[in-house]
Amino acid sequence: MHARTWTARTTATAAALTFVAALPAATAHADTAATTTTAVRTQSVDYDTWLRDVAAVVAEARPYIEQRTADASGEKQAIVLDIDNTSLETHFHPFWELPTPAIAQMRDLARYADSRGVAVFFVTARPGIIHSLTDWNLKKTGYPVDGLYVRDLPDLFDEVSAYKTDKRAEIEAKGYTIIANIGNNTTDLVGGHAERTFKLPDYDGQLS
Repeated sequence: MHARTWTARTTATAAALTFVAALPAATAHADTAATTTTAVRTQSVDYDTWLRDVAAVVAEARPYIEQRTADASGEKQAIVLDIDNTSLETHFHPFWELPTPAIAQMRDLARYADSRGVAVFFVTARPGIIHSLTDWNLKKTGYPVDGLYVRDLPDLFDEVSAYKTDKRAEIEAKGYTIIANIGNNTTDLVGGHAERTFKLPDYDGQLS
């Protein structure tokens, strides 16, 4: 990557994270890691244990997707993924380390779903200012991306769970059946508009 491009992406990310951190407490839940707390939180969550716990969830989700896609009969199927600490290892890497690594087990699951004809959508609480950076990060680390939803300015003042529910409804309105919705926070999963949900660990909120 050219130095100018990298600097621009880093600056945009830093600005966005600062903006999100300044939001009222009711809207401050976002997938993005807060730079001042990442180091502290990382100490309290064991990386290897986390990967094992993620793998256990993926081990449930993969056979379900295999079974659900066995006879789609022309149905437009999709899965919806959260990003931070669901698709990318955000908690364990400072934001200036680009690209943020993919969670390998989740990337493999997304690729498997894609190979079965399932569209892969990402719905994140990240602000729109880093849409391009997020899209680049996902694709750079090997994710298929059929759609990426980020919070535009009006969305930043809505409850995250309501925003994410609305975006899943938008995906359904395009004719998709969301067969699985995967995230590490309850706000990623509540509100319906998915046949089945899979929750990754957040360790009582230690992972955003």
